[in-house]
Amino acid sequence: MSQGLLDAQNGAQPSEARGRGLSRRTFLKFGVTVGAAAGGGLLLGFSMPAASQDQKAGKSVVGGDGVETPQSGVFAPNAFIQIDTAGKVTLVIPKVEMGQGVYTSIPMLIAEELEVPLDSVTLDHAPPNEKLFMDPLLGGQLTGGSTSIRFAWEPMRRAGAAARTVLISAAAQQWQVDPASCHAQAGQVIHAASNRSIGYGELAEAAAKLPAPQNVPLKDPKDFKLIGTPVKRLDSPEKVDGTAMFGLDVRLPDMVYAAIANCPVFGGTLASVDDTNAKKFPGVRQVVKIDNAVAVIGDHTWAAKRGVQALDIKWNEGAGAAISMQQIVADLAHAADNGNGAVARKEGDVGHAFSNAKSRVDAVYQQPFLAHATMEPINCTVHVRADGCDIWLGSQVPTRVVDAAVAVTGLPADKIVVHNHLIGGGFGRRLEFDMVTQAVKVGKQVSTPVKVLWTREEDIQHDMYRPYYYDKISAGLDANGKPVAWQHRIVGSSIMARFAPPAFKNGLDPDAVEVASDLPYDLPNQLVDYVRQEPHAVPTAFWRGVGPTRGTFVVESFVDELAAQAKIDPVKYRQDLLGKTPRALNVLNTATQAAGWGNALPQGQGRGVSVMHAFGSFFAIVVDVAVDQGEVAVKRVVCAVDCGMVVNPNTIEAQVQGGIIFGITAALYSEITIKDGRVEQNNFTDYRMLRINQTPPINVHIVKSTEAPGGIGEPGTAALAPALTNAIFAATGKRLRQLPVGSQLKTA
Repeated sequence: MSQGLLDAQNGAQPSEARGRGLSRRTFLKFGVTVGAAAGGGLLLGFSMPAASQDQKAGKSVVGGDGVETPQSGVFAPNAFIQIDTAGKVTLVIPKVEMGQGVYTSIPMLIAEELEVPLDSVTLDHAPPNEKLFMDPLLGGQLTGGSTSIRFAWEPMRRAGAAARTVLISAAAQQWQVDPASCHAQAGQVIHAASNRSIGYGELAEAAAKLPAPQNVPLKDPKDFKLIGTPVKRLDSPEKVDGTAMFGLDVRLPDMVYAAIANCPVFGGTLASVDDTNAKKFPGVRQVVKIDNAVAVIGDHTWAAKRGVQALDIKWNEGAGAAISMQQIVADLAHAADNGNGAVARKEGDVGHAFSNAKSRVDAVYQQPFLAHATMEPINCTVHVRADGCDIWLGSQVPTRVVDAAVAVTGLPADKIVVHNHLIGGGFGRRLEFDMVTQAVKVGKQVSTPVKVLWTREEDIQHDMYRPYYYDKISAGLDANGKPVAWQHRIVGSSIMARFAPPAFKNGLDPDAVEVASDLPYDLPNQLVDYVRQEPHAVPTAFWRGVGPTRGTFVVESFVDELAAQAKIDPVKYRQDLLGKTPRALNVLNTATQAAGWGNALPQGQGRGVSVMHAFGSFFAIVVDVAVDQGEVAVKRVVCAVDCGMVVNPNTIEAQVQGGIIFGITAALYSEITIKDGRVEQNNFTDYRMLRINQTPPINVHIVKSTEAPGGIGEPGTAALAPALTNAIFAATGKRLRQLPVGSQLKTA
């Protein structure tokens, strides 16, 4: 999910919304409700604004927990805190945990203002309910776009502060003292003058009867005790000892297992299948046919897999069998050279500026299809009955899971129950629900719960891929080598047109042009446009870093080209263009100073840099590489990040390091190629991953900031590739305009 979607949902163009802080743009209105929880206790709900006009009438609905909350619209409830009579604090969390650390950092926001120990906050997965759990930044109940902390920063703290205020009021009434003479600490209200204290649990029922406080002040950051401190991940112990529950771990009474054979050709369907041999294997129960796949149902995974291997399947390959990489790239190139694009940014007179420029630089950049290849392969467990359907999986979009099941079963939405779990890697793949549609189709023909599991080969060959992008970019330079004209055309698939049609307006995909349409550099004449070119039947989807990954590679590689053309150091060249973006300049200076920019390197080694503003954060990365006979070894990565106020520095460091490793892998090795309508890669043997012994030291420098938090899960990946390829240029003099590096360097 991208900033472009966030801006589109808030009615702004990417260039308009980029520079505004989150608190000014979104968290302007806030509502708190207090009520009695089922079984006694305090239930606190909080809400944020959304954009729908028909919801601004202020109508209310009652959630399943009995709390009256405004409809999705002006106030769209996101989460609830429940404090029971034993003092237990439960946070129903609207974001899912897929390794990014939100199951630690979001509770830290609550615990800080509520004045409770972090380990006393327990979590429940939020059920699918966009009225209660909508993220107004994303326009739905989604986890993506590096928005979790940006979404939670103010509302979660306000919820904690409001609960604390109510509890103090309840204690003061009981003691008949001024609330101002009381304070909260470690889950208790304390009246120091009389040396009295009382636990939150004892106050919960009384607090639930009090009116909701309005405009509760938040802590001054200088008074934070928890926020900003390094905290160990709360979910680490169970992930280490194996008790954590991912979708893959689901075990149910009478559950059977399904192995899948999907049609290998894009858009193909099932013609016929001979399952005689498959049914001979012990443990094989049945063979299920659906429109574009065959499933073998077994008592265990091994039986199901052996059964699939024994099937004799004939496919209707259709027109998809003619799809090839040559055709896809030729179509993109043709689209880039013909017709007008949808304008994403236009400033000044580009044509006039080019005619007066002293020199001109032109380039074409290409980036391949990419698979997600998450550690946890695609899986979905379902139990479809006449009166209902239960689904167990890890999903970034629980409400879309419900919609998918409704479409297949015809059941009403309230008969679909989603059991969401921890996610073993999302990267955008689990923003999709194709696996749910397939599993429910299989489950309709199976009488017991069935776990549908894709092999790694099926996962890689039937992914929904990061689009293949084709960029044409040009700049005109003045006598000093400074850019005075800038023209950039982006050509590729539109994910938004499929995933969020309202965000795709007038032919413009806001995700595809992100970063490119709002550069941190001072460029007086710009024209950035977009041409949609779909790759026939190849399905495309978000991939970690989405638009900024594509945009940053092109822009930061090209800026390096301009610096080389002007014979100016690439860091100095950027510094001269960043005077109007001090946060970007600051991270650039921090990273380059920490990396020792300008120090000599051994022959065959090079150092490269990139700068990025995306996801509300500012990044600069410096990469050192060694190149030997076409093989690239990344020796060191130094990163500076300004992501605004820091909640948990441990999480930031881990996310940046993980994102950079993900980015190195993609830049060096990753590509999906297509021949005869089929994906040629099938496993980690030919869709390579970075090995532990290839992983460089990664030094992360967090820049102190008082701005509202920015995103952190994706920027490391998005900013990495150009710093890497710029380092290769410094080492070899070879300019790489196409990824991955491994397939290009040897022929460059």
